[in-house]
Amino acid sequence: MTNFMPIRSYFLLALALAPILAFLRRSSRRSFKLPRQKERVLILGGSSGVGATLAQQYAQLGVRGVCIVGRRSDKLAAVAAQCNACKKSNTEINTVVGDFAEVDDMVKVRSQVEAQWGGIDTVIVAAGVSALRPVMDITGVASGNVEKAGIQRVVDVVALATRGNYVGPLIAAVAFIPILESTSPSPSILLVNTLASAIPAPTRAIYASSKAASLHLYQALAIEHPKIAFTQFLPGTIEGDFRASAVDGGAVREADPNKTGLKRQDVARRCVKAIEYREKHVFMPWAMGPAHIVYWLWPTFVEWRASVKYKFTPVS
Repeated sequence: MTNFMPIRSYFLLALALAPILAFLRRSSRRSFKLPRQKERVLILGGSSGVGATLAQQYAQLGVRGVCIVGRRSDKLAAVAAQCNACKKSNTEINTVVGDFAEVDDMVKVRSQVEAQWGGIDTVIVAAGVSALRPVMDITGVASGNVEKAGIQRVVDVVALATRGNYVGPLIAAVAFIPILESTSPSPSILLVNTLASAIPAPTRAIYASSKAASLHLYQALAIEHPKIAFTQFLPGTIEGDFRASAVDGGAVREADPNKTGLKRQDVARRCVKAIEYREKHVFMPWAMGPAHIVYWLWPTFVEWRASVKYKFTPVS
């Protein structure tokens, strides 16, 4: 009997606390402060991939408006049609043709959301470019010293990767941080980054380093602008054709992403949840979070696993 009493007491305590904990969890949700029907969402890189899927999910959630930005008008029109087909009656779908790495384009986007909605609440940076080749492979030299032309080829590829993976997120932050702070009761920015920016991988040196630059940029901005909830989203390989347009012309080395990669719907849902609960760092799959720590404790193991994944054998 004496052993049973503490168990029963704990059970009763848990029942008593359950409503309080449920309320605290609910009140911690962003939509408790900013209802969905009032949320204004801007998606940069929304014409394909995770960005397009996020546009559809926010349309289904019934937010006030979704502004989708991308470089290709035909793809934007297709995504807008999909959003209009699944949106709630109160949701407005807008599109803007633009490149997030172009200052004029981002000023144009900002002017449009200001004119139509009076501000913005959620900015999702989902655009970027891939690079798939080992650095020395880009030079075109198999052995010996690399001449000027080979070095320049690497510099040119880095410039393209940096423009898409660092300069674009930088311009987006500078353009939209002030309007977020001044017009939203609960401003939020989510950066769709990559696991490779936290855990190094062979053949991804240029891609990973350029993405890591934007990761650290947004981490620092989160300290400089505490009013805004910054979320760094670090997924593993995602299904789709993102790698098809690699700036270095490299081929996909790992297993077919469309068979083994994360599903776009799952990634988009996790992004929405991360914004809702103001999560700072999200690894997907979640086990990659501990793997990031393992790298510092046992780097040779993580490096070996990365080499296996990308089918990379160092040159002897």
